[in-house]
Amino acid sequence: QVQLVESGGGLVQAGGSLRLSCAASGSIFAIYDMGWYRQVPGKQRELVARITRGAITNYADSVKGRFTISRDNAKNTVYLQMNSAKPEDTAVYYCNALIATMTGPGMDYWGNGTLVTVSS
Repeated sequence: QVQLVESGGGLVQAGGSLRLSCAASGSIFAIYDMGWYRQVPGKQRELVARITRGAITNYADSVKGRFTISRDNAKNTVYLQMNSAKPEDTAVYYCNALIATMTGPGMDYWGNGTLVTVSS
């Protein structure tokens, strides 16, 4: 009964900014790592950014210096601030979280994805 709900996707011009949000809800005991992934047709899903419960972050080389991942543990929410957007950032972005419930250990959960389109 755990759900991840994404918001903030849409159309942005090259060089512009966009912020994605993902809120987790349900019978949550604890949320560990959270992250953002993206996928384009014909390619595998790739890691964009990841953040631990203690706020340690990792980024794909292609987005370093442009994107920032953050989280609000009190709100069970993770964010992706996208700055200096490029057309090659166009993709479906997926939220991911390692979540433990009251009935079992931590498991991976995914959002349904949100489309980000960067125009040139």
